[in-house]
Amino acid sequence: MPELPEVETTINDLRPSVIGRQIENVEVLAPATIAEPTAEKFRRGLAGRKIRDLSRRGKHLVFEMDDGRFWIVHLRMTGSLILKPGSEAPEKFIRVIIYLAGGLAIHFRDVRRFGRMWLVEDKNKILGQLGLEPLDPEFTPETLAQVLDDRKSAIKGLLLDQTLISGIGNMYADEALYFARLHPLQPANSLSGAEIKRLHSAIQKVLLQGIRHKGASTETYLRPDGTQGEAHLQFQVAHQKGKECPCGGSVERIVVHQRGTFFCPKCQKLKKAKVKGPQ
Repeated sequence: MPELPEVETTINDLRPSVIGRQIENVEVLAPATIAEPTAEKFRRGLAGRKIRDLSRRGKHLVFEMDDGRFWIVHLRMTGSLILKPGSEAPEKFIRVIIYLAGGLAIHFRDVRRFGRMWLVEDKNKILGQLGLEPLDPEFTPETLAQVLDDRKSAIKGLLLDQTLISGIGNMYADEALYFARLHPLQPANSLSGAEIKRLHSAIQKVLLQGIRHKGASTETYLRPDGTQGEAHLQFQVAHQKGKECPCGGSVERIVVHQRGTFFCPKCQKLKKAKVKGPQ
């Protein structure tokens, strides 16, 4: 699933080619991809508009249009935005084509059809419930501690909750927990101050490393130029079942909150939760 590093890479790759460029036409090949408004209103609403800016919120790409509206894209599990010549016919799995001035087109490739697009006046209608951005200055060990405080759920599940922290998905949660030496099932409210600091540092480390290596192409994710990212080549546990850990253990797979979860049981031990006393 494209997560924060894959979305950030897509934005960084797209920006030089799309900012300031006019959308000449839109072809919706899979109407179910358009969550709001209707596919026809979406097509007519974007045609003739210019892309003023492009940013990220959580796992969403946010295109700001010159009429003040926002074209929002969520890649979901298998989506990619790929730049193509405007004359090129769509390949298999292309769901939407955005034709740009100057002979370019953005092809939305989505194997499993889970991706969604919106065209809205108020972006907070779609993005308003998202939690902290883990690479923003406001995301500190203290704010992370506030998020985890009094929550008994497994730490892995809370890292995936987009209303708490936005952008972290399954792969990078596994990697962050590995570097923080925390078991995925550890109750969030049992973490010590030192463990929270380690987790905060690990989250930012793995996300920045993912961006540096242009995202992880473990399944269907492609960069806008059609090439694969290389972040998965740096993974220590995610999708690495059976790999030997430097500690001498072996990466195992369990299911946490209905998600496949990879960890090293030797260096990520499940500790007995301690009841916190009066502060």
